[in-house]
Amino acid sequence: MSTAHVIVTVLAAAWVAFSAYSILRRATWVVEPLTEYGVPSSWWPWLGAAKAAGAAGLLVGLLVPVIGTLAAIGLILYFTGAVITIVRARSYAHIPYPLLYLVPVAAALALATAA
Repeated sequence: MSTAHVIVTVLAAAWVAFSAYSILRRATWVVEPLTEYGVPSSWWPWLGAAKAAGAAGLLVGLLVPVIGTLAAIGLILYFTGAVITIVRARSYAHIPYPLLYLVPVAAALALATAA
């Protein structure tokens, strides 16, 4: 396990955990776009929980690599779904936001598989 892998994974987990916290706390800058995209508010706690579980999985993956790999794959699918949701809502200017989370997770996965 390289130092770069550990740093990128910890930062990616923190970034995703921040995203989970933001949706669970119903931050205005998060829930307003979700409403625009047509995501039901009843889904928000589940989406936040999925992000929180993914962030925790990335950290656990530093000790149990298969968990980290599965968490990273799950988060990549999650944020890919977010991009698809944004495209379907025709809010093209918002596409970069889920990519800000997807890219560090993908980098953590790439570093994990390279080790």
